[in-house]
Amino acid sequence: MQTDNVELIRRTIRSVSDWPKPGVTFRDITPVLQDPRTFRVLIDLFVYRYMRQRLDVVAGVDARGFIVGSVLAYELNLGFVPVRKKGKLPSRTVTEDYTLEYGNASVEMHADSVRTGQRVLLVDDLIATGGTMIAAIKLLQRLGANVVEAASIIDLPELGGSEAIAKTGTPLFSVCSFTNDAP
Repeated sequence: MQTDNVELIRRTIRSVSDWPKPGVTFRDITPVLQDPRTFRVLIDLFVYRYMRQRLDVVAGVDARGFIVGSVLAYELNLGFVPVRKKGKLPSRTVTEDYTLEYGNASVEMHADSVRTGQRVLLVDDLIATGGTMIAAIKLLQRLGANVVEAASIIDLPELGGSEAIAKTGTPLFSVCSFTNDAP
């Protein structure tokens, strides 16, 4: 991964203090998506990482994981599978509940979205506590898929998500990370 490209992406991510609540710094990928050059650099980083791997499908986590995941699937000539918030899919689904810092949530997938043995790349925009990504990993595994790697644009390691994902045995790749003292 080229250091200059990672730094471009990192610099373009907007840090919003005290949102959605006081004391939280929100890492906003919107500026990355809005700038054609930076968005292309981001997608190219992922494409170059995965273009020689044997993958069958890309799964993206609702909602920002859909943006990167679907473009990446297109570039890799693979199908795309959405991992949605509960109640958003019209056909038979499987559901996984997980705990957030402030409550509980659920994600679901269509029961026929992956087949046994398929090799899946799982994508989301950010790893915080890891709950959503771990729930998606569990869903994919329950359906018989092999999660080759979980990938994100941003890792917030101080929140413990990357460590929790590592404990599942799933490799994790993040383009960049931010700590509490980082601007």
